[in-house]
Amino acid sequence: MMDASGIRVSVVIPTKNGGSRFRSVLNAALEQQTEWPFEVIVIDSGSSDETLAIARENSTVRVIDVEPADFQHGRTRNVAIQSARGEYIAMITQDAQPVANTWLRTLVADIEADEQIAGVFGKHVAYDDASLFTREELVQHFAGFELQPVAQMTNPERYLHDAGYQQFLYFFSDNNALIRRSIWERYPFPEVDFSEDQAWARIVIEAGFKKAYSRDAVVYHSHNYGLWERFQRSFDESMALDDLFHYDQPKGFLVLLRSWVGLTLRDLKLIRQHLPKDGWKLILPAIRMPIDNFMRVSGGWLGARAGFECPALIAFCSRDKKIKRGKR
Repeated sequence: MMDASGIRVSVVIPTKNGGSRFRSVLNAALEQQTEWPFEVIVIDSGSSDETLAIARENSTVRVIDVEPADFQHGRTRNVAIQSARGEYIAMITQDAQPVANTWLRTLVADIEADEQIAGVFGKHVAYDDASLFTREELVQHFAGFELQPVAQMTNPERYLHDAGYQQFLYFFSDNNALIRRSIWERYPFPEVDFSEDQAWARIVIEAGFKKAYSRDAVVYHSHNYGLWERFQRSFDESMALDDLFHYDQPKGFLVLLRSWVGLTLRDLKLIRQHLPKDGWKLILPAIRMPIDNFMRVSGGWLGARAGFECPALIAFCSRDKKIKRGKR
């Protein structure tokens, strides 16, 4: 039921040291054109840069502070949603900028197409400074949802045994999403350190609800990772997904090599396609690409094996755990 204030949607943005890009993200959220009122909530976990000042420049933005030590991806979002007044909760991150001022009403229209849809996630496109490989990877990733934009578990037997089917049903990105508050009240975000959005999707899918993909509710969202950061991000994501979902997939050393070769051949093909237009501009990316791919697949491979269950190795490889300990 809509709040007495008439707020239909609450836009939630978790932040910590969002930097200069956060200003554009927040402005894009505030400039949404809708036929109904919405609010913007920034929940910050200890920013030391200009993030809080930017958030407080607009008196309509509600700011919630949480202690850095209390931050957790699932729990922090639940805190923000608990104080939200909207019938629907839209979620972006401090570096995910809505492309158009129709982003919010597009998400709402998509979720209202079917009352069984628990949540809608939208398309990501790369920022202008992203690499050729990142841009193409985002295109291909989200194209995979266009053939079946609304998904529900329709084959329980397949669901039990098919990891690919599970991954398709679980994928959900709260970098760009809208959920029903009424369903969140029954199924809040799990209090997990990583992949809280996919963990939530699993819960609502298993409860019989649907999820949907919106091709037209688009945000800019991409990262230019350094090589070691690429390894760490892949390690954290893979370790979290394996811990949450226990996907039954091959984890031998040959899997690492096949994945690296496959990604590298894919990217070499992409370079050849763009050589006539970009020429010499591709020289440095082409040199860096195989190394970047190796850092990605080796981080993911080691994360899936939970760092060989060695606490010291996990602490060394995990970026997320270093951040929680207050280290860069």
